[in-house]
Amino acid sequence: MIDPRFVARDPDPGVAPRPGWVRMDFHMHTFASGDAVTQIDEFCDAVERSRLDVVCVTDHHAVRVAWEIEAALANVRVVVGEEIKTHAGELIGLFLTEKVPYGLPAAECARRIRDQGAITYVPHPVGPRNHAMAPAAMEALLDAGLLDAVEVFNARNAFDAANEAAAAFATEHSLPGGAGSDAHYPEEIGTAWLELPDFDGPAGLLDAMGHGVVHGRRRTGGAWRPRIIPSSSPAAADDA
Repeated sequence: MIDPRFVARDPDPGVAPRPGWVRMDFHMHTFASGDAVTQIDEFCDAVERSRLDVVCVTDHHAVRVAWEIEAALANVRVVVGEEIKTHAGELIGLFLTEKVPYGLPAAECARRIRDQGAITYVPHPVGPRNHAMAPAAMEALLDAGLLDAVEVFNARNAFDAANEAAAAFATEHSLPGGAGSDAHYPEEIGTAWLELPDFDGPAGLLDAMGHGVVHGRRRTGGAWRPRIIPSSSPAAADDA
């Protein structure tokens, strides 16, 4: 059984969210991730076209560009995040104030996120993707009181079954579910979001996620584009 709120509706930016609610993308990348190409101006333009209200910039092992985007976006709220590779798979920290190192055990990574007053959020879990966190690893974090939320819809997952498995895990364990475009290119921004009551801060977000509704579509292809090395940017280099 899957919570019906986790079954994705069509992400139509032309239909406004209900009064007092916002659209939030929990998982997005820029060139600073090393496997994405989106520059800061491209990111900001695409976010504004998509009519998102809140975006989480979750580069791989980098936070500096998220701060720059936060300063550049006047009408969209930015949550500074980081997607971090742990021994057990990838983990995202949301509302970070500083970078968390990669290569730690999952519990230690989660503790370092929590030490910043931030949220632990597992991206694209369960499925066949590289660095996906398995159910046993998530259950270990749950048992330690270190898991806050799970991504129940990822627009880059190749198969519906991967999103369904994540949604089933969140439902079974009564965890809040988020949705993310996992955008690596500007044209991927706007492919997924969670519509939820407006909130303030990490605790408010977790409460609001309990009412959130997933909107999204899987991205099934697109033109290849050359990768931009993040070290070419002074901002990204400062994260090293």
